[in-house]
Formats: sequence, structure tokens, C-alpha cells
Amino acid sequence: MSDPNRRKALIRRLLKGIETGDPEAVAVVNEDRYIQHNPQTHEGSEGLAALFARLAKTNPRVNVVRVFSDGDFVFAHTEYDFATRRVGFEVFRFEADRAVEHWDNIQARREPSPSRHGMVDGPVEATDLDQTEANRELVRRLVSEALIGRRFDALSQWVAPNKGLIQHNPELEDGVVAWREALQLTDDPRAVVYQRLHRVLAEGSFVLCVSEGTRGGVHSAFYDLFRVHAGLVTEHWDTIEAVAPRSEWKNNNGKF
Repeated sequence: MSDPNRRKALIRRLLKGIETGDPEAVAVVNEDRYIQHNPQTHEGSEGLAALFARLAKTNPRVNVVRVFSDGDFVFAHTEYDFATRRVGFEVFRFEADRAVEHWDNIQARREPSPSRHGMVDGPVEATDLDQTEANRELVRRLVSEALIGRRFDALSQWVAPNKGLIQHNPELEDGVVAWREALQLTDDPRAVVYQRLHRVLAEGSFVLCVSEGTRGGVHSAFYDLFRVHAGLVTEHWDTIEAVAPRSEWKNNNGKF
């Protein structure tokens, strides 16, 4: 069985290679089998080593904040400074020690939340590894029943009470009440509607959900990272990205 820590180190090096131009960083990717799910990225048009060398000349900055492993998947929370500052989640699927599939979700970096939390602040190491499956199921139910099922009154079943939820979404204050009020918006350009849960990845106290829906009526992808403590969600990070129209896709693999 492949070493998950080795895989995480390889992905850290790969993502940092965007900044450094390190040609060896891309060795983790099996380009012959690589499936790209970013709709606005070509497949096979340019080798990754050449791409990274070209990008490095623009003086990009890449900070890999946290990286987790779940079976054949490695998922990372990152911040980028190219022409603009952005925050993203990167998900890779492995076969042995080579990455063969990639998804991501990236949005503009915003100012700290009303409670003064940045979009990537907070703990970076998974704890409670023996609780991985219990935490995965807890978050799966939260997203499926409360967010997709729009049973916002049920959030308190899975989320810490009062101000116990540390919120990294730049528009929201801490606490379950502020999150519930935001989710209840309907006729608003910020209105978020969760429609489908595609994937739940977990390592110990951290759980990442990949979901699909709309924001302000626009087809969007939601990546939500939750930290679970003592059987309740106590911290939340996210990115929201509009899905490019099918006519603009540069590959046929789909966002999800």
C-alpha cells in the first residue's frame, strides 16, 4: 500500500512547482493517464513541466496551507498570488504513487470575515484519526439533510451551538445562527442552493465535501471543508466557483 504521507509530500511539491518551476515536481503526475476536471484547462496541449516553467517566469506565489489523504485521494487547501490573489481546493486521485485525476475549486481571496478570520486561517493538522469514518458520516448527513434538503432548522444537530462554529467564509460571522440566516436567503445575488453532493473526503477531524448547485441562480461548485470536534462541526472553510458554460469547456471531463 502506498504511503499517504509520501503522497501528500508529492502534492505539496507539485503545487509549489507552479512557483518554483521545478521540473521534477511534475513527476508525480502520470500525464498519459491524467484526467483533468478543470473545465478551462486543456488536456495534453502542454506538458506540465513546460507549463510550470512558463508560469514561474510570472513570479507566482503558492502557499499550500493544509494537505490531507483519504484512500486514493489527496486534497489540499491552497492560496495563490498570480495576477490576483486566490484561494482554492485541489483534489488528486492516485494510482500507486502517480496522480491520474484532478479536480479543483478556486475563488478570489476576500478580506477577513466579520469575525476577523481569514479564508485559510486555523488548524492545519488532522487529529482524531480514529474518528475519520464517523466524522465523514456526520458531515455527509449535514450536507445531505440540512443543506441539500434545506432543513436549516436541523443544523444544530451537527454544528456546535451558539458561537461555537468558527466561520472562514468572508461574508459570515461566527456561529450557526449567521450561517442558517445566509442559507435561508432566496431572492438575493448571494443566495446559495445546494442540489447534489458529489464526494466526501475525510482524514480525522477534517472533512471536505464537493457539492453542486447555484449561487444567485448561477450554476456553481461548492467545496466545503469542515473541522469536527467531539461529534460536532466547529470550523468551516469554503470556496464557491461558477461553473463555466459547456460552450467554454476546454476538455470534456466535466467539473465534477
